Amino acid sequence: MERDGEQLFTRPALETEGLRVLHATVGSLLATYGWYILFSCILLYVVIQKLSTRLRALRQRQLEQAEAAIEPDVVVKRQEALAAARLRMQEELNMQVEKHKEKLRQLEEERRRQKIEMWDSMQEGKSYRGNARKPQEDDAPEPSTSSAIPKRKSDKKPLRGGGYNPLTGEGGGTCSWRPGRRGPSGG
Repeated sequence: MERDGEQLFTRPALETEGLRVLHATVGSLLATYGWYILFSCILLYVVIQKLSTRLRALRQRQLEQAEAAIEPDVVVKRQEALAAARLRMQEELNMQVEKHKEKLRQLEEERRRQKIEMWDSMQEGKSYRGNARKPQEDDAPEPSTSSAIPKRKSDKKPLRGGGYNPLTGEGGGTCSWRPGRRGPSGG
């Protein structure tokens, strides 16, 4: 009986010693390679998730193909729906093409009309540019003399303001150009 008692007491000591060795080994392993192990576990988890979604999608496709092969009516309905959708899209495209052609015809007619107006105004001796854009109020030709025709003032806005000139240094901001000082140059 004593032997059984000694074995009972010695066994926990061996187990605790084994646990200490295991703890030291695992602890040193985790201390050395802990981050690598963590990142590899995370990477393994992500890869497994991706593969499982792809496998599910593959199984779903296989089931759909099997159902489609079994039911030819479903295949026919899908093909008819696809053909109807293509026909609708083609009709919409044809309508857009017709609208575009009509717009091009109108533009061509407008250009042709402007060219005819320019030709007529040139034959009458008028400025063809002004007539092409704005029709004149008086269609009757007047005797033209150089002193009788008043010059028209331009309604156009000037390209730049009249007050600011960057070379003078006046009129704008605190920056102004000043010439460099005279003296021996460094170069």
